[in-house]
Amino acid sequence: MSHITLIRHGQANTQARDEASYDRLSDLGHQQAAWLGDHLRASGSHHPRVYCGTLTRHIETAASMGFANPVQDARLNEMEYFTLAEAMRDQHGLPIPEEREGFVDHLPKVFAAWAAGDIAEPYESWSQFETRTRQALEEIAAGEGPALVVTSGGLISMALRQAMGLDTAGMARIALAVMNTSMHRLFPIGGHWSPVLFNAVPHLEAPDRHFAQTHL
Repeated sequence: MSHITLIRHGQANTQARDEASYDRLSDLGHQQAAWLGDHLRASGSHHPRVYCGTLTRHIETAASMGFANPVQDARLNEMEYFTLAEAMRDQHGLPIPEEREGFVDHLPKVFAAWAAGDIAEPYESWSQFETRTRQALEEIAAGEGPALVVTSGGLISMALRQAMGLDTAGMARIALAVMNTSMHRLFPIGGHWSPVLFNAVPHLEAPDRHFAQTHL
């Protein structure tokens, strides 16, 4: 098994309240990604393989990092959170938050209902999301050399859930914590994934870049 570094995309359209509108980087998102690419090159990081989902924000993040032709795999795409949130609103009367603070309570409720099968006819089942995450990362891990994977916070939290045996509430806390362009490394130890890096943003640690440590 080769080790994998998962990277969350740069800041997207923070004003969006639907999937299509959210799926593009903000100017800050492009800058975050460029700084990360500079950091990886300056530190001599060796990643002969680069992957990303097929979402615009994934592809734009990889490009701004300096990777123009990553391998694109739709299994690395984010869950459709806004679609699930609309279903929770329509089926269970759960309002969709208007600000970040509201998502701290909202996201765990969505995850719990989705995992329990309490959302009728979701666009994708919780089990399908689990399976595609596992299969995509297992296939990447079977390749030669370390890999970078540009994806989204929900998929990163699912990967860590699988690696650490987290319950759904624990996975939700991970998802809420993941910062834009943060790095998360999974390393094979004893035939199993172990996280050896979580939510690292060394490219944003300088005082004049603290403003760029974003979650949304």
